[in-house]
Amino acid sequence: MPTPSHPPDRLLMAGGLATAFRSIPPDAAGAVLARHFGVSGTLTRLDTEKDDTFLVDGAHGRHIAKFSNPDENPREISLQAELLDYVAKTDPFLPVPRVVRTLAGAAFLSHVDGHGQVRLVRVLTYLDGTPLDRIEAIGEEREKVGAILARLRLAMAGFSHPHDSREIAWDVQHLPKLAFLLERIEDRDRRRQLERGLDRFRALQGRLAACRTQVLHNDFSRSNVVVDRGRAQFISGIIDFGDVVRTAIVIDLSTALLNQLSPVGSERMFDAGRDLLRGYLGVADLTQDELLLLPHMIMARVVARALITTWRAEQFPDNATYILRNTHQSWSQLDHFLSRSVDEISETFLGAAPPLSARHVKEAFPS
Repeated sequence: MPTPSHPPDRLLMAGGLATAFRSIPPDAAGAVLARHFGVSGTLTRLDTEKDDTFLVDGAHGRHIAKFSNPDENPREISLQAELLDYVAKTDPFLPVPRVVRTLAGAAFLSHVDGHGQVRLVRVLTYLDGTPLDRIEAIGEEREKVGAILARLRLAMAGFSHPHDSREIAWDVQHLPKLAFLLERIEDRDRRRQLERGLDRFRALQGRLAACRTQVLHNDFSRSNVVVDRGRAQFISGIIDFGDVVRTAIVIDLSTALLNQLSPVGSERMFDAGRDLLRGYLGVADLTQDELLLLPHMIMARVVARALITTWRAEQFPDNATYILRNTHQSWSQLDHFLSRSVDEISETFLGAAPPLSARHVKEAFPS
């Protein structure tokens, strides 16, 4: 493993992003689940970024079991569990996982695995469907994706937790703190692209600081949305709350829009995103300045993705294919942003959505 010339920033240490670990075998994981959760079945390992996650297929249904990275903080797991419980109460019909308690009634437990690593173990209900990144959604379906993200935002609005203001690398309000990773980019032209993107973001930080914040999902990618075309609602699951944090509303939305961008920068790069935005604004509002900042926050996420994934692929070459699965398209997308003025980019979504007013969530998703 290469030795970095600069010690990882504490952002990269958060949540186990920088920590290698030895995986727990399925049979050992199954024994823990049966003993402490009363959950048993066939375990299938799922691809993940930093932990051991299994699909458990048993006689009494399917579950997701997660054995945390040894470096994950128990407060982070508590934050996720309490948030899921909160959303289940504020909007019971939202398709989010439910926390399965241990036989002793706890949301998770600490387990020392066969390698001597401390793993925080939790079980969630399984949400059936197809990940959105495996289908080509049409405009109406993308609107429903936007609407359910807005609905999730409203359901989470009143939530708080002692650890919800943690700093994580994937919260782009902290993007300038990742600047030291520029030295990991060997291609000089690409490094210069990222430097320009960082400079543009810094110039907008004052406006971002004035935007509304709350606890938000912060990773509403197509791989974290599960769908079923047999349902009128289309979305059958919202998964992976591992990056939940108190951040700007516009940052949360920009993450969802990034994953709707055309892979190649062009004038039509935002077409699919406009569908999602239309659905979002049918349920929840944005201020005028949030709408103007929105495309710039998408650019910030592009920069963050290039920096973080390049560094992580170098640290964990065995998992590089998974880590870099979306990074290759960042360069042409970043070219699109940087070849246009700040004012031109600010106008990207003006006129592409209904008036900036919120309707009650139940109008969009009647129970």
